[in-house]
Amino acid sequence: MKIVSVQLDIIWENKSANYARVKDFVARANRDQADLIVFPEMFNSGFSMKAESIAEPQNTSTSHFLCQLAKQYRINIIAGFVETRNERAENIALAIGDDGTIKTRYIKNYPFSFAGEDKVYATGDKTVLFDINGCPSSLFICYDLRFPEHFRQVAKQAEIIFVIANWPETRQQHWETLLKARAIENQCFVVGVNRIGKDGNNLIYGGGSQVYNPLGQQLSNGASDQEYIITEIDPSEVSAIRKKLPFLDDMKI
Repeated sequence: MKIVSVQLDIIWENKSANYARVKDFVARANRDQADLIVFPEMFNSGFSMKAESIAEPQNTSTSHFLCQLAKQYRINIIAGFVETRNERAENIALAIGDDGTIKTRYIKNYPFSFAGEDKVYATGDKTVLFDINGCPSSLFICYDLRFPEHFRQVAKQAEIIFVIANWPETRQQHWETLLKARAIENQCFVVGVNRIGKDGNNLIYGGGSQVYNPLGQQLSNGASDQEYIITEIDPSEVSAIRKKLPFLDDMKI
């Protein structure tokens, strides 16, 4: 499976400008014959607490934009943004199939309370499982990464876990270490996609998007000035490693 990670330098609270850049990256991934392209958390706005200006009703403009791109270029897409449901804003991620249909909608389970996200966005309470080209997968958002018990809920089913983020450079080492840990303890591929650049709060993001195999070996690592990264994985390695080292059989949760 060929995966493209896009460390988008997000244009602050400017959806149309970010849409244009995303479309270019999707077209490029199509030319590179990628199976999947992954964008960061809140790809169309940056990590903004201005829900009143960036949130949109469920299954409207951004959702339609991504579904149309997936269908046009015959590629799976994962991306995060803000929607409203039942009059509450939610920090969500969509996984969209290469036929343009939504495979899953995940709501961030752990809003980043340190920045007041829990006061603005509703809290999710479920994990998700979905399929990409026959590979069972799961999806998490940024601060979720600090809660390994959340990942254990999908450990035995998921062969690939995706984590999309706006993770600041000041805690870059935590991001990289935790991604590796999630791969080792859950014996699966972990694909972490972060942004680069500076946001409207003057926070700097260093990228560091990484892919780890089920043994915790690093397959790719995005530099702070690199927006487009290709990684090829073989999902069959998951079952082979779990059979050779059946550690998940001893889980008690």
